[in-house]
Amino acid sequence: MKSLAYLNKYLIQYKWLLLGGLFFVVLSNIFQIIPAQMVRLSIDLVVDNIRTYRLFKDTTAASAYFSIFAGVILLYAIMILAMALLRGLFLYFVRQTLIVMSRYIEFDLKNEVYAHYQLLSLAFYRRNNTGDLVNRISEDVSRVRMYLGPSIMYGMQMITLFLMLIPIMFSVSPTLTLYALAPLPLLSFSIYYVNNLIEKRSTKIQESQSRLSTFVQEAFSGIRVLKSFAREKDSVRKFSAESNDYMGQSIKLTKIQALFYPIVLGLIGISTLLTIYAGSVEVIDGRLSFGNIAEFVIYINLLTWPVTLLGWTSSMVQRAEASQKRINEFLKTKPEVVSNRNLEKELKGKIKFENVSFTYPDTGITALRDLSFSLAPGGSLAIIGATGSGKSTVAALISRLYDSSSGSILIDDLRISDYSLECLRNQIGYVTQDVFLFSDTIYNNIAFGLDKVDDTTIFQAARDADVYENIEEFPLKFETRIGERGITLSGGQKQRLALVRALCWQPRALLLDEPFSALDPALRAEMGRWLVELHAVHPVPLILITHDPEEAARIGTRSLAMASEGGVHRWIGPG
Repeated sequence: MKSLAYLNKYLIQYKWLLLGGLFFVVLSNIFQIIPAQMVRLSIDLVVDNIRTYRLFKDTTAASAYFSIFAGVILLYAIMILAMALLRGLFLYFVRQTLIVMSRYIEFDLKNEVYAHYQLLSLAFYRRNNTGDLVNRISEDVSRVRMYLGPSIMYGMQMITLFLMLIPIMFSVSPTLTLYALAPLPLLSFSIYYVNNLIEKRSTKIQESQSRLSTFVQEAFSGIRVLKSFAREKDSVRKFSAESNDYMGQSIKLTKIQALFYPIVLGLIGISTLLTIYAGSVEVIDGRLSFGNIAEFVIYINLLTWPVTLLGWTSSMVQRAEASQKRINEFLKTKPEVVSNRNLEKELKGKIKFENVSFTYPDTGITALRDLSFSLAPGGSLAIIGATGSGKSTVAALISRLYDSSSGSILIDDLRISDYSLECLRNQIGYVTQDVFLFSDTIYNNIAFGLDKVDDTTIFQAARDADVYENIEEFPLKFETRIGERGITLSGGQKQRLALVRALCWQPRALLLDEPFSALDPALRAEMGRWLVELHAVHPVPLILITHDPEEAARIGTRSLAMASEGGVHRWIGPG
């Protein structure tokens, strides 16, 4: 329960719903105990008065006696019905408090986890796969909610019912109480055992379902590759294999679940028989009445459900504990990239690297070693080099997706770590090599970085990037949904949209990582000329990363060639 202690802050936050739920649980239990006592009274009334009624059988008073007798029984029936309705009403209030509380906490916990995800550095996402991140914020949080809602609710019902009912039963007959309760521990243990088996099978089903979902997702995402290699039949075969595995695990689970109700009904039957047997002996000896037997049978049925749920509740608590432990692991993870001084300052654009080295923490690969260069405000720098020479790493360090392992990065003669992360990144337009577009409209993808959307700005940026005419040719124009990861667009269109997205918010510095690699030579040269003209009008610091020396010479006023020699990167010189 150590991990679940983290949730106490939420229970305190919603304490009035929790206390209200407890109050309504107590009331609902009261209104299910009282009818059992009224059943006893009514049965005893019938047994005690049947002989009296027979004495008046052949007299004129028989009708009047029967009317009175039937009226009393009817009154008992109405009262029992009223109690049942009141219990139903209070059970409704129980769910409106405890279950609603669990939904509130689920909402808050998901928001907390997601907000924490946003604070974590890029290295965290390189170490953890997306499926695991999604599973913790969905499946694990859902399991925690089952503890906060149903488990707490049923736990309250069981504890309060036992505290209220057991003393009543012992006050009537200790012997009969022991007989009635004897099979219940065995019932609870059996349910606990079966639930553990169900949990293990459920875990295997989840794993199988995860593999199946991952396979389907990859098949749909890579449908172009799949069709180009004519691997449709092979994909169907693999899907069938994964689907058959999922089916097999599901059938095994169904077989185990089939044990649940036979065990419950069997042990309830044994408890009822023992109660009737022991109660009959007590009645014969004159210590109990027939109504007491009926009362105890009802008590057994009242206790059976909470005891049955004890095993289920224990299993839910264990699963919630494991899930919350997994959630806490991420919540306790601290961002690796943080601001030292949280400076809020407009960038002028002087960028300087001083003996900067960087090793990727997840792979141990050294991408940069003792790299030094400077870029004046309004200047342009083209970085060229072979694949793996660390060109893209330079852009990632400037936008502080990572922090350098050693050396200093200065912007406007201040350490880059002194700037507020939000302030720094809000002033840098970054076009990554691997363009990512959201499954949304073209318009919303372009306006992604803007707090205030201006049609004029969006449209002009599209014209500047020579993509406006292409967008206008789509049936829905700027409202066209581009599909998952921009699958409906060509590589060149995606790159130009990414460039428009970076430019439309008028950044104070511009980082372009292979922004024209998917364009044809003519359009690439045209976009290069346009970029030079744009930079002349808006002279912000420009860093272009490219494999093309000619492109570097056209766009950059200076060139930095990076070479990798046994992992050692060196400054070749300006062009």
